[in-house]
Amino acid sequence: MSDKLPRILIIGAGTGGIMVASRLKTIRANVDITIVDPADTHWYQPAWTLVGAGTYDMKKTSKPIADLIPKGVKWVKDEVTGFKPDENKITMKTSGDLEYDYLVVSPGLVMDTSLIEGLTEALGHGVVCSNYTDPEHTWEVLRNFKGGNAIFTQPTTPIKCGGAPQKIAYLAADYIRKKGLADKTNLSFITPGTVIFGVPQVAETLHKVLDRYKMDFKTYYAPVKIDGPNRKITFKNIKPKDGGSEDNRPDEWTMDFDLLHLAPPQTAPKFVKESVLANETGWLDVDINSLQHTKYKNIFGLGDVAAVPTAKTGAAIRKQMPVVIDNILNLIKNNALGNMSYQGYSSCPLVTGYGKMVLAEFNYKNEFTPDPMLKYMLVFDSYKEHWRLWMLKKYGLPYLYWNKMMKGKDV
Repeated sequence: MSDKLPRILIIGAGTGGIMVASRLKTIRANVDITIVDPADTHWYQPAWTLVGAGTYDMKKTSKPIADLIPKGVKWVKDEVTGFKPDENKITMKTSGDLEYDYLVVSPGLVMDTSLIEGLTEALGHGVVCSNYTDPEHTWEVLRNFKGGNAIFTQPTTPIKCGGAPQKIAYLAADYIRKKGLADKTNLSFITPGTVIFGVPQVAETLHKVLDRYKMDFKTYYAPVKIDGPNRKITFKNIKPKDGGSEDNRPDEWTMDFDLLHLAPPQTAPKFVKESVLANETGWLDVDINSLQHTKYKNIFGLGDVAAVPTAKTGAAIRKQMPVVIDNILNLIKNNALGNMSYQGYSSCPLVTGYGKMVLAEFNYKNEFTPDPMLKYMLVFDSYKEHWRLWMLKKYGLPYLYWNKMMKGKDV
C-alpha cells in the first residue's frame, strides 16, 4: 500500500455509512474515506411511525446528505451497480470503477411490492397505506376512517424495524378509541410470524395491549394478494401441518378492509442481491460477530443489508459500527481482526398508544438486555409501558440521532 493512506470506501450515506465515516473522523483515523450514494436526502425513518399517527412533523425527519457528510470525506454521488472484489473495485452507473483497500457495505434495503400480487397497484391509493413508504398518507387514511375492518399486516421477508407494523396498529387503535369509533371497528393484526414478539417479557406486555384494544391477533398468515379497488386482502396459511387442531385452518382466507396498513416485502438492493457477496437468501454474507465478509476479508457490512439474525434497526447499527471500525483499523495496523464482537444487540421502541411505549432491547439469543442508563430516566422495567419512554422516542432519540450518532460521538 506504499505511503498512501489506506482507502476506506463506504457504500451508502444512510445511518450505517454516515456513522462509520463520522466516527473515523472523530477518532482521527489516518485513512482516506469515500462515501458513494446517489440520493440527496437522508431520512430519520424511526419517526415515521409517529408521522403516520399525526404526532410528528414529516419535515423534521429529513436532512440533505450534503450536510451530513463529514468534513474531509469525499462523496461520489452515483449508483453502485456491482462488485469486483478480486480486484478491490466497485462499479458505478456513470463514474466507472472505484478502487478501495477496505470496503464497508451499508446501502440499506429496498421495498419490492411485486412480491405480493396487486400491492404495486394498491399501495398509496385509497385506504391502502404504509408508514414504510408514505406515513403522511397513513395519517390521512386514519383521519378519514369512519369504522369497519382495520387490518394491519406484514410480509414473509425480513423488514426494517420488525415491530413497526404493530406500532401503527396500536396507535391507530388508540386514535380510533379516542374518536369514539371502537364499537364500529374490527381491529386485526395478522402476521406470518409465530409470536407477537420474540422476547418473552415484552410479548407478555404486548398481549395485554392487544387485549386492551380488543385486537384480533393471528399468526402464520402471510398476505399474498391485495385487491385495492374492491378492498380485499387474501392471506395464505403457512403453518406446517403437525397433526394438531390448527391443521383445520383454511389454506387461504380473504378479508374485506376499510383500512389496510402493511409493511411491503423488502430485499437487499439488486446490486448486492445478485452479487458474489450475497448469501443464498440475497443478503450480504458476513460473520455475525465480526461483520467481516465470509469470503473477502477486506469487506465488511452493517445495517439492514447485513445477513445477521437480529432486528434491522438504527440501534443495531449503533452497536455494529464500533466493531466494524475496530476490525478495519486492526487489519490496517496488525493484519488481524480486533477484539470487539457484535452480539446481536438491537432495540425496538414499541409505541403502544399515544403517550405510551415499551422499549425492547435484546441480543441474538432474544435475551432482554435493557440499557442500564434507563434508570436515570426513572424507568426500571422498560418491558412495561411507560410515558417516559414515549418522551424518549419522540424527543430524546431524534436529538441523539442527529446530534450524536450522525456526528460520530459516543451515545
